[in-house]
Order: sequence, then structure tokens, then C-alpha cells
Amino acid sequence: MTGYPRPIDAPSPELLQRCVHCGFCLPTCPTYAVLGVEMDSPRGRIRLMETVWSGRVDVAGHTFQKHIDQCLDCRACETACPSGVEYGKLVEGARSQLELARKRGPLARLARTVGFRVILPRPAVLAGFVRFSAIARRLGAARVLRILGFGRLGDLLALVPTRVSSQRLPRSFAAIGARRGRVALFTGCVMRAAFSDTNAATARVLARNGVEVLVPGEQTCCGALHAHAGARDDSRALARRNIEALEALDVDAFIVNAAGCGAHLKEYGWLLKDDAKWRDRAERFASRVRDATEYLAAVGLVARPGAMRVRATYDDPCHLLHGQKIKDQPRELLRTIPGLELLPLVEADMCCGSAGTYNVTQPALSKALLERKVEHVVASGANMLVTANPGCQMQIDAGLRAARANVPVMHVMDVLDKAYETA
Repeated sequence: MTGYPRPIDAPSPELLQRCVHCGFCLPTCPTYAVLGVEMDSPRGRIRLMETVWSGRVDVAGHTFQKHIDQCLDCRACETACPSGVEYGKLVEGARSQLELARKRGPLARLARTVGFRVILPRPAVLAGFVRFSAIARRLGAARVLRILGFGRLGDLLALVPTRVSSQRLPRSFAAIGARRGRVALFTGCVMRAAFSDTNAATARVLARNGVEVLVPGEQTCCGALHAHAGARDDSRALARRNIEALEALDVDAFIVNAAGCGAHLKEYGWLLKDDAKWRDRAERFASRVRDATEYLAAVGLVARPGAMRVRATYDDPCHLLHGQKIKDQPRELLRTIPGLELLPLVEADMCCGSAGTYNVTQPALSKALLERKVEHVVASGANMLVTANPGCQMQIDAGLRAARANVPVMHVMDVLDKAYETA
């Protein structure tokens, strides 16, 4: 670390020392499963962080950058760890170190600035970008890009959903029947720009079950992608904006239907722990965040869904299962639908390779994990794949289309909403 300032987010000795290097994490780590390299396991990366802290390895060196960059930050190791190592906090701290040391070229710096500070925090700009990309994909631009030698751009364009929705939602959805709760829907950035139909479905399902839903306009990107990429100052700025805009609302909970957003919002207290003015407010805000399936399973369904004749399988988003420890609730909700047969999925708890911007920064590893996921989905015999995160939805859908597998990918809240339409 010599020659570089140590950021406040750098992995602390206290967090690092929780790891006893037992190896229980190795079988659960997707990059270790693909590469079989110790330094591409959580245990190996923690050892690298320790050597950087002690000054024996340079944070700007190739070894540290390579293995930290190749981490998905899926946090499967946290679920497996008997010592309670909070690996997500460690790897995001290590990436903040990298950002101080990394020497990016002008184009890379520009792309990062435009993506993180211009596109993601501005819903109208992001929605326009998504719509343009969707039109380009429908017109066959991905194939043209590959022919012209821009294969990677073609692969990225193929991730864009066949159909995107970005319409503005009403400011509120009234509870149907006796009101049992009042919540605010966190609409997110990608969800609002590409999957606003899912936001609307989430609100309708909650309303059908006696929950009034507010849709505040004064909210912005949660900052999860920024934090995962080491841009934690940008993430903190977005967190303060969201807390300022939403904390005074008279609601029982802030409802999130994107797993990555939910996990990050629940960690606003940690993100702002060194800010005396904001840390208590951040902790209070985070304590009110609930995933849509978590909240709905807790309050219970009072409206019975209609029947759906479908063989479905469910894939766990990493930041829902490993980040928020939510596993049973989505499956329990799906099982309330008459006629829906829920089939098991091999490695449902392993990352699909989307992981925020991982499919952009690590295309080869992302593709290997996606192909592994697609094989398991096809082998399950399901004719529908259900998940609960937009990145997973886009990634797996693109993989199934490439494999010519006729298996639609749906968000769990869209499935419930569709079932209610038939009730």
C-alpha cells in the first residue's frame, strides 16, 4: 500500500481476522469452481488483502488487481462461512483501494463518469438509453456489430430485454379492502428504466393484499453498482439523496423488488458509518428496507391467486439469498399459485455471471457461469424460470435465447400479478 492513501473503506484488520482460512467457502465460490485457482477463492482474496494491509503486496500490482477484479461479489462465501466473515464489505473495500491506485486511460475514465454520474442517477437519460438499445437489438444491430468485429458490443446488446417498459407509475396505489399496511416502493434505476411493468405489478400485488403503496418521485439510483465498482464516494452521495427524500415518509417499510438494490439499501448504515451527521439516519432508513417477497410473506396473502398451468423453477439472486438471507419466501409465494409446479434447480444458489457490471468487465468468466446456469435450467424440465433481480433476468434470458431454449424468464412479482389476473 506504500505510496497510496488508505481509504476509509479499506478492509480493516478486525474484519480480515475473522477469516480462519478453513476453506468452507471454496466449493461455493463460482470463480473458484470455474478456475480452480486459490487466489480466485474468497480465502485467497482475503489473504491478498492481508498482504496489502501489511505492505507486502502493492495494491497497484497486477496480482491484486486481477484477482479482486475477478470476484463476482456474489457473497455465496458468506452463507457458507462458519466464522461470520462479511466478505462483501471486504471486497468492496478492496475495490475502493484499487480505485485510488488504478491508472485508467482517458476513455475509460470518461465511460465510468458518464455511466455512474450521468446515466444511472438520471431516470430519463437511462430510460432513453435503454429504449435506444432495445430498438437497436430488435433491428439486428448485435449481429451487425459481430460481423464488423465488435463482438463484445454485440454480446452486451444481446442482454437488452426483448421488451422494455419505462412508463411513469401513479403516485399511489390504494389498498384493496381493509388496509393492512402502508409502504413506499423504491423504483430503482434499471427497474424504472427497463422493468417499470414489474414495479407496477409489485404495487398491484401488494394493493390486492391490503397494502397501500406510495411511489415517491423524489428518489434516485441506490448506488449499488457504484459501491461494487469501488466508487463508494459516489454511492454515499446517492445514499444521502435517497435518505433525505424518503426518510420522513409515514410508511411501514421501503419495498424493493431488485435484489442488488435491496441488499445495498439495507447496508446504508455501513456505507455511511464514518459520517457522524448521516450514520444514525442511514441506520434508521436501512432498518425499514424490505424485499417485496420478504414483506409480502410476512404480512401474508389475503387474496387468493388464480391458477397457472406452468412448470416453473426458481433461481436465487445472489444478493437476495446471500446478501439478504432470503430463500424460502419467494418459493412460498410461488407455491400459493394453484397449478404452478415448482421444480428444483441444480445450483440455484450459484451466480449466473451477471453480478452488476461483471458481464461487462469480465466477459469470459461471466459467459462460463451463464452457460453453466443455462444447462441446469434446461435440464430442470421447467417451461418458466423465475427470479427476483433485473440483472439476473436479463443475463439468464439472453443465455436461454442464445441456446434456443424456449423458457421465458419472469420476476416473481410478475408471476404473482399474472396469477391474480386469472383469479
